[in-house]
Order: sequence, then C-alpha cells, then structure tokens
Amino acid sequence: MSPDQLLAEPQTALPTLRSAVTGLPSYVPGRRSLGADIAALASNESHYEPLPAATAAVTEAASRMNRYPDMAAVELRERIARHLGVTPAEVAVGPGSVGVLQQIITGLCDAGDEVVFAWRSFEAYPILVELAGARPVRVPLDDAEGHDLDAMAAAVTGRTKVILLCTPNNPTGVPISHDRLEAFLQSVRSDVLVVIDEAYVEYANAGSGPDFLALYRRHPNVCILRTFSKAYGLAGLRVGYAITTAAIAEGLRRTALPFAVSALAQKAAIASLDAGEEMAARVSAVKQERARMAAELEAQGWKLQPSQGNFLWIRADGQLLATLVDAFDAAGILVRAYAGDGVRITVAEPASNNRVLRLLAAHAA
Repeated sequence: MSPDQLLAEPQTALPTLRSAVTGLPSYVPGRRSLGADIAALASNESHYEPLPAATAAVTEAASRMNRYPDMAAVELRERIARHLGVTPAEVAVGPGSVGVLQQIITGLCDAGDEVVFAWRSFEAYPILVELAGARPVRVPLDDAEGHDLDAMAAAVTGRTKVILLCTPNNPTGVPISHDRLEAFLQSVRSDVLVVIDEAYVEYANAGSGPDFLALYRRHPNVCILRTFSKAYGLAGLRVGYAITTAAIAEGLRRTALPFAVSALAQKAAIASLDAGEEMAARVSAVKQERARMAAELEAQGWKLQPSQGNFLWIRADGQLLATLVDAFDAAGILVRAYAGDGVRITVAEPASNNRVLRLLAAHAA
C-alpha cells in the first residue's frame, strides 16, 4: 500500500493504555502551602530546613550536575551499610522508599501474583501492586488501628509473593512490636518476601517497634525499607533504600530506572547521615511536641492511639470528618483527610501545633 493510500485510509484505532493503568486509583499527595499564613501539615514533611551539611553538599555537587550520577550509588550504599551494620551488597537505593518499593514489586511479582498489606496503610501500596499486574490483598486494621497479623497470615496463599508491613503505620502511627513480628515471620513461608516499611522509624520511641537487624539476620526473607524524605528532611530530593539479601538487592538494582537517584540526592543523603546528632536533636523536638499535642487532645476528649510517627491520627467519618475538614480549611491548616476513616495531622513547630490544638478544642466531644 502506497503512502498516499495509507493517508487516505480512515484512522479509527488509537493507542490505548493498559487496563491496569486505566483502573488505577490516583495517588493523592498532601496539599501544598500557598501562603505564609498556611500551616502545611498534610504531607508528613520535616518542618525544619535541610540540615546545613546537606545544603552544603548539594551546593558543592551542583557544579557537576552536567554529569550523570553514579548509577550504582556506591559511596551512598557504603555509608548506609556502615550506619546500619550491613554490607554494601545488601543495600539497594532508589528515588524515595516508594521508588525502591516499585523495584521490589516489579522484581518479584508476575501478573496475578498477590501482595498482602494492611488497610488503611500507605496509599501507594495498591497503586504499585496493580501497576505491576499483581493483585492487592487488603487486610483491615485491628481495633487498635494497627496491623492484624493473624488475619494477614491467614490471607497468605500460594500466589502470595510479597507482604508489606508499615511500622509505624501510615496514617495511624501504630507500630508493630518486635515479639509480634517475630511470631508472624515464623508463620510465613520462607519464599515470601516480607517488606518492613520503616519510613518513620526515626520518630519511634526506643523499643516500640522491631529490632530490624535481628529479624533480618534470623529471617533472610525480610527486607527493610527506609527513606531520607522524613526525619532527614530530603523529601524534595527523592532518595530511599532497602536492606535485603545480596541476591535480592542485586535484582533491585537491575529493575531500577537508570540514574534515578541524582548525584545531589546521593551527596545530601551521605551528609545527612554524617550529621546524625543534629538530626537526632530535631527528631527529639518533634517527639516532644507529639507527646504534648497528644496529651492535650486526650484531655480535650479526643481518643487517640499512641503515634510513633511525626503525625497524629484522629479517627473520624461521616459528618464529623466533613466538619473537621471544613474547619481546617477555613483556618488555613492543611491536613490529610482519608474518606470514611479520619484525619492525619503532621506534627510541626509549636506555633502551628497550637493552631491545631485550638481548632480541635472547639470541635471536641
């Protein structure tokens, strides 16, 4: 057929997206602040400016941003390995922990395989699972807003490839204790990868959650997922990592988008680890504010589960949820509402936190 004939033929068929894509729920990010009088408490970001050492590292690295970054992130992996007591071969990095999680699911799941996770939990979980053509298996939280590990174990089938455990859980803040997690791991098949998502672990009180390294050493099917976006304040640079067996880590590096973690992000992450004492002081201040807010809210009559993240969770639905969302909007306070479930409020500096406390006092039962 000649080019003229091709042009004359009616073109009725157009490219279409995969059904897995057209059916995906949209990830809903926290809303952005539009003014100086707006309290941005919707995204669990650090309210501190980046650590000075991280800013200096980015400034210095910016003069070489015409060059590609180290795709293997060797220096960063070595620094993470020293920080946590593992080997660089056991470390895989990516653009935020969610980027690494996408590598995990892509690397382990074929179409029709299953990924088990608690719900409600991190909203990206079902999106990444469905994008890979796998099947998300949501297990409701227990009455204490935490993971129902017995129900999760019962949900495992022969098609289960990955289990996702978020501790402290986002958005409820409830951690999984070490003993409960140890018992759960003993009940799970060794060929199922159990991903322990510790995006908020730096904010957790000592002993509230699991000893990840002990679990990982006893159970080679454990994978630890962490990020520099929260406590380290590098949300805008996108860098996270996994600790897993050398074989799995190598697979994650193969599934990674080439050069996904910029040179600026790698240098900033290394500098942030080196500034651990300063970061720890900031975390301590957030934890003090979290405790202060929780105590006052409970005195107001709000029923809270003890949060181990840099946020508080208020269970609300129906008219109460709508009322709270409208009140926060009117007050210029950006929070994260979850339809039918509740409101997550990031803990920030005292002035913003006091605005939250005043508002909730007016709506307490």
